[in-house]
Amino acid sequence: MHVVNHINRQPTEETRNVLVESARIARGNIKDLVMLNVKELDALIIPGGFGVAKNLCSWAVDGKDCTVSRPVEETIKAFCSDKKPIGLCCISPVLAAKIIPGCEITVGHDVECEKWPYAKTAEALKELGCKHVNKNVDEVHVDAKHKLVTTSAFMCNAPIHTIYDGIGKMVKEVLNLA
Repeated sequence: MHVVNHINRQPTEETRNVLVESARIARGNIKDLVMLNVKELDALIIPGGFGVAKNLCSWAVDGKDCTVSRPVEETIKAFCSDKKPIGLCCISPVLAAKIIPGCEITVGHDVECEKWPYAKTAEALKELGCKHVNKNVDEVHVDAKHKLVTTSAFMCNAPIHTIYDGIGKMVKEVLNLA
């Protein structure tokens, strides 16, 4: 989708390739998701951010009526099928809400305020048939049935060290389930 200048929060004329950007950020051996072999991995962690809401699915434009990228949907379903844990943070729990009926997730709190500016997301997730569990930014929710671990991350206006703590707990819980 469009690239945002995060200084002024406005779209730019620039275009980017998700795979190329991933390689730039990770500085590693990046492969296209369609090449992923679930049998070779113990768990899946999908970070959040606008990239999820605009590129992995159409949540940024369509909300609860979004579609999920086919390779992303197939990957999540494959991990579920193999009963392998999935960690999701920030906006990425919307992927589970669209793909895994009846799952339990958190994107933080469901009452909008200055601290929780995206709380309406929780209501949309409930409309998709998921159970949303209110959690603070430094907490996680574990859906043991589906092996999902979620945390709110930047869905909350909080100090970065607190967001870091929540994401760290998510990773730890995913590894515990692996």
